[in-house]
Amino acid sequence: MSSIKIVIPARYGSSRLEGKPLLEIVGKPIFWHVYQRCLEVGFEQQSIVLATDDERIFSKAVELNLSVVMTSVTHKSGTDRINEVATKLGWAPDDIVINVQGDEPLIPKQLISIVANFSSNNPQFDISTAVTSIDSVKSFENPNVVKAILGEKQQALYFTRSQAPFNRDNKCDISMAYRHIGIYAYRVNALNQFCSYPESALERYEKLEQLRALSNGMSIGVCVYKGDLPHGVDTYEDYQAIKDKMELMQ
Repeated sequence: MSSIKIVIPARYGSSRLEGKPLLEIVGKPIFWHVYQRCLEVGFEQQSIVLATDDERIFSKAVELNLSVVMTSVTHKSGTDRINEVATKLGWAPDDIVINVQGDEPLIPKQLISIVANFSSNNPQFDISTAVTSIDSVKSFENPNVVKAILGEKQQALYFTRSQAPFNRDNKCDISMAYRHIGIYAYRVNALNQFCSYPESALERYEKLEQLRALSNGMSIGVCVYKGDLPHGVDTYEDYQAIKDKMELMQ
């Protein structure tokens, strides 16, 4: 039986908020809170690894007694960083690796759990991810809300920033519209395969990394998450809002 690992990429050089993994909320850096959400799911500490390219983040993680791996500064994506961790730690080809974003201190533990369970129970998919329903036309029309087009048997057909799928007879009908949630689970051999491919034309066109997998014939399975989805930290304003919210929760 395959084992499940979690890798949390934490890159210092974010274009919109440099150094954000080290920003503190209630006395701890953002990545520490993400790590705690993973522990709350029930994963052992040795199965959760922080992946960083920065000595300051690495040192802080060691100080906080978190498992951490230093990775190359040349990676173009978090997926490449995760693949380096899997290779360095010698994980088995059928081990499952979940990519949990390092800037989501309020990520629901239920979301991590359903992706882990879905991936374990559906080995026919190379990659697993999650979606949630879109509940407003405004969100459906927003190119920053990535839409997932689902086929039969929980398989993703496509991901797009466009309004899709589109009901020809009733343009206000969004009952089949799903927003993609940026959490992925890979088997290690599929992760290696994905990272061996160059950037695909559709990936470059839509600026969506998952289109590299679909463009090369890899399968992506999708589970539907029905709970709340707190915002991650993309900007300093996001940080202040989440910081205020988490301080009130203490």
